[in-house]
Amino acid sequence: MNVVMFSPHFPKNFQNFCLRLKAHGANVFGIADVSSELLEPSLQQSFTEYFQVSDLHNYDEILRICGYITYKYGKIDRIESHNEYWLEQDADLRTDFNVPGIKADDIAYYKKKSLMKELFRKAKVPHAKGKVVETIEDAQAFIEEVDYPVVVKPDIGVGAANTYRLDNSEQLVQFFATKDSREYIMEEFIEGGICSFDGLVDQDGNLVFYTGHQYSQGIMETVNEDRHVSYYSYRDLPEDLKTLGLRLLKSFKVRERFFHFEFFRTPKSKLLVLEVNMRPPGGLTMDMFNYACDIDLYDVWTRMLTNQLDGLDYERKYHCCYIGRKFKHSYRYSHENILEHYGSKIAYHEPINSIFGAALGDYGYLVRSESLEELQEVVNYIQDTTDDH
Repeated sequence: MNVVMFSPHFPKNFQNFCLRLKAHGANVFGIADVSSELLEPSLQQSFTEYFQVSDLHNYDEILRICGYITYKYGKIDRIESHNEYWLEQDADLRTDFNVPGIKADDIAYYKKKSLMKELFRKAKVPHAKGKVVETIEDAQAFIEEVDYPVVVKPDIGVGAANTYRLDNSEQLVQFFATKDSREYIMEEFIEGGICSFDGLVDQDGNLVFYTGHQYSQGIMETVNEDRHVSYYSYRDLPEDLKTLGLRLLKSFKVRERFFHFEFFRTPKSKLLVLEVNMRPPGGLTMDMFNYACDIDLYDVWTRMLTNQLDGLDYERKYHCCYIGRKFKHSYRYSHENILEHYGSKIAYHEPINSIFGAALGDYGYLVRSESLEELQEVVNYIQDTTDDH
């Protein structure tokens, strides 16, 4: 099997996909914009060939490399990055080389929030009202329908980048006076918590693995208000979350992919879908899958891809929680205090890439426990500050 892995070194934990592919006998071809000498030795050794490009956005250059791979090694069987930023380019390459997976004709429904809402409606899944607003008049007409506050965000965007809550007409005018040229969607503001339905489906769209997570708050609040973030995995999923998640999987015809669906849960416990993402959830969430269940989803995905997977037995043994710290704060307890006090509960910890810092913090801990009460105790301990505010 010939697998092209695009930007295989980023993020760091996604390097495991290449290592597992190599271990299961696949030819792995890496394409990235960094010298091979700067890659982890284990990642270098996973490649049949590695290609450094001058610019990952240079489609012609990448097209020629894929042509060369096809000429030398035969048909490319899969092209993947597992990265939201490259989904569109991945789809274009699959289309040009007739490789299974999401193609160029389908990608808009997985990238544009406005088009997602069309499939939400068809699936009869509750969701926030929204409308693409090109002018302030468009926005004012929408606000007359839903009232303030509203949220504006790029129709194609990742995380909470350039996402704002507008509470009044002055903020609306300011937004249109300063916004960039991208297309923006405006949505009614939904008060509630954020939870997710996450997992992996096989080539026929059948669930291989699924779980869910509860977030301390939305990424918009985390970024714009510079808050700490934590989120934990469920051991028992709420039944309504599973029901709506499965409905979305069917509506979006998800095949052979990880997925990450985000929902609001209102104070009255109503679920509304926020958006769908056809890739593994970000940060260290893949590792949270593994630590919560004592499995290896990097390996499971590889065995599925190479037709070496005969079902998956797993149990959600623990809640696994991500706990982020931001270095701008003064913390009551040191890193050494944390390891001494809760070392038996900490499954993993590492510095977080600065690209994710606003959302996830500068340093992250993965903590697992059978008890939610114990997890919250650890969250409080790790994020306890001596800041005046």
